[in-house]
Amino acid sequence: MESMRRTVAELVADQWGDHRPGLWFEDLVLSHHEVAAGTAARAALLGDLLPPGAEPHVGVLLDNTPEYPLWIGAAALAGAAVAGINPTRRGPELARDILHTECRVLVTERAHLPLLDGLDLPWGSPRGSGAERGGIRLLVTGTEGYEDLLASYTGATPDPGRATPGHRLLLYFTSGSTGAPKAAICSQGRLAAAGLSLVRHFGVRPDDVHYVCMPMFHGNAVIADWAPALAAGAGVALRRRFSASGFLDDVRKYGATYFTYVGRAVQYVLATEPRPDDRDHALRLGFGTEAGAVDAAAFEERFGVRLVEGYGSSEGGAAIQWTPGTPAGAIGRAAPGDDLAVVDPATREECPRAVFDGDGRLLNGDEAMGELVNRGASPFEGYWKNPEADAARRRWGSPGSREAGNGGGWYWTGDLFFRDADGFLYFAGRTDDRLRVDSENLAAAMIENILARYEGADAVAVYAVPDPVAGDQVMATVAGTFAPVAFGAFLAAQPDLGTKMAPRFVRVVERMPVTATNKIHRARLRREGFRCPDPVWWRPPGEPAYRRLSAADAAGLVAEYRERGREELLGR
Repeated sequence: MESMRRTVAELVADQWGDHRPGLWFEDLVLSHHEVAAGTAARAALLGDLLPPGAEPHVGVLLDNTPEYPLWIGAAALAGAAVAGINPTRRGPELARDILHTECRVLVTERAHLPLLDGLDLPWGSPRGSGAERGGIRLLVTGTEGYEDLLASYTGATPDPGRATPGHRLLLYFTSGSTGAPKAAICSQGRLAAAGLSLVRHFGVRPDDVHYVCMPMFHGNAVIADWAPALAAGAGVALRRRFSASGFLDDVRKYGATYFTYVGRAVQYVLATEPRPDDRDHALRLGFGTEAGAVDAAAFEERFGVRLVEGYGSSEGGAAIQWTPGTPAGAIGRAAPGDDLAVVDPATREECPRAVFDGDGRLLNGDEAMGELVNRGASPFEGYWKNPEADAARRRWGSPGSREAGNGGGWYWTGDLFFRDADGFLYFAGRTDDRLRVDSENLAAAMIENILARYEGADAVAVYAVPDPVAGDQVMATVAGTFAPVAFGAFLAAQPDLGTKMAPRFVRVVERMPVTATNKIHRARLRREGFRCPDPVWWRPPGEPAYRRLSAADAAGLVAEYRERGREELLGR
């Protein structure tokens, strides 16, 4: 029942009176009680700043400093919502994010003030002080004016009575690699429930320390790292920005026991120079996505830390958790009671189960691969003022029916999966990561898992480039070292590499291009294709070995696309 659900405001108030160390940042240490007191002061300030009748939204444009969790907690107590503003956005895009989420207060720091210069935003008058109706009040943390303002609210105590589980708490942007990012909604009840669920799943204890090194404007750091620490009464150690070279030093300094990761973070840590004391720490668990089986095994071998790969759509519509007995390469099974299915979007029918040969090669990818769909009620709470995006997620259900699930339709994740005979689910990439080579459907994630075994690869990305005639060709970007002869021999030795999986093109980079959340920037890689600034090796049709793609080769390829009327597909 709704009345039995907890709120984040209640979890914040639970910290009051707990004088154990609760938050670490650089050389600063705050007790849980001090965190609760600081949160209450900011909540009282926020209550005075938000104009009556306005959407109670506060934008937070900060690195991972103590102010970030304090303002999330403050919003919870005040019945308001935090819009996480991405500091890697620039100009009109940054202004658009602030305006779209209707922020009436914007909290930032001196380092990010230049990002706001020249933006067409309705600042309150004067900027940085009282906000007129319709204006945005700017608060700059660490300044004398900010500290003086907060001092007026010293002595406030946390009162969770204004919040309900249904109160909007987070507006976090997702899927911004192409088009305008969408602001997913997360309520207090959903965030508290997620935190409590992870506490139970991983046995989080009050004496644990959660290391938050992923950016807090992204759902991963808040939902999977900060929220379970808050729910368990555990401590939180913040890193301003992720640093692979500083990772282990931080873990030791703060006594961290748990961390989360996304994208290439694990690969970057593995790329640091090994040391004899790599296992000298208290860290016991990492939870995240996209590490891959090879790197997860290497991380545990080197650091003695188990990585648990989970799956959860950022919007909360579907989740899969690893359990003991999950086979290599699989994410896990659907939780009991969840109605997750792998569905063919064209027929809306469930796909057949995956069939593997003795070497683990998927034999029926054409029919087994489909989009992961939640056909039951889901916790997806929609996007802020984006009905088109809502409709794309909550699409029709079974043929001829629009009744099932949440909001009149099923929840479509936008992710490709296949499911084996025992019900284990395997991630195959985003729907736009599907490759169709010689009329066969391939999954980018499966090829990446194989190429990750190549000794010279620090990170690998696989994606489609158009074939000059029809369908796609496989292209890979490898961060690390590349020897064409050795790479060809490596491919020939992989028993689970299908005949159509070998990359036609291999782009070699020093460092993988990533988004602000350390996910590979696949849209950029696809757009640049083989016409990119980095060295590209290719294996032309009928040739046995890789050779360097020359300017003449590239020109000849473009001419072939043009001749067949497919040149416009390059750079898509």
